[in-house]
Order: sequence, then structure tokens, then C-alpha cells
Amino acid sequence: MAKTNAQRQAEYRARRRRDGVSTRLNIEVSLVAHFALERLAHHHGLTQRQMLEQLITGPHEALCKSLEGDDFRRYIDMGVA
Repeated sequence: MAKTNAQRQAEYRARRRRDGVSTRLNIEVSLVAHFALERLAHHHGLTQRQMLEQLITGPHEALCKSLEGDDFRRYIDMGVA
């Protein structure tokens, strides 16, 4: 029996989580933030996922480059639970 699109998508997401490639993020944001993300993504020719990843990883990478020694270690260790 053929799989539905939903089944294929669920398997794809499970595979990416299992392989350590991605994780699911489920949040609610204000309508202003939602429309801003849509507009930014469209303006830059990106998907909303790509735009959100750039908005997060860009400042993260800049901060990592600016921190040294114990400050860097504290920042990195903060995300480990």
C-alpha cells in the first residue's frame, strides 16, 4: 500500500531528528513577528525556515567570535542540559 504524503513527511522528519540534522521547534509568535518573518523571507528569496535560521545563527556566530576564554565557555555550556 502506498504511503500518504503525511506518512512520508513524518518519516523524513524522524530520520532528520535521528541523524542529528534537525529538531522540531513548535512556538507561537505575535502576528507582527509572523508577518515580519514572511516579508523578510520573501524579500531575501528564502523560505521562512531559512530566514529564521539566518536570523538566529548570524548573531550567534558573531557573538562566538567576539567571546574569549571563560566567557566563550560559559556561553557554549549554557545550552547543554
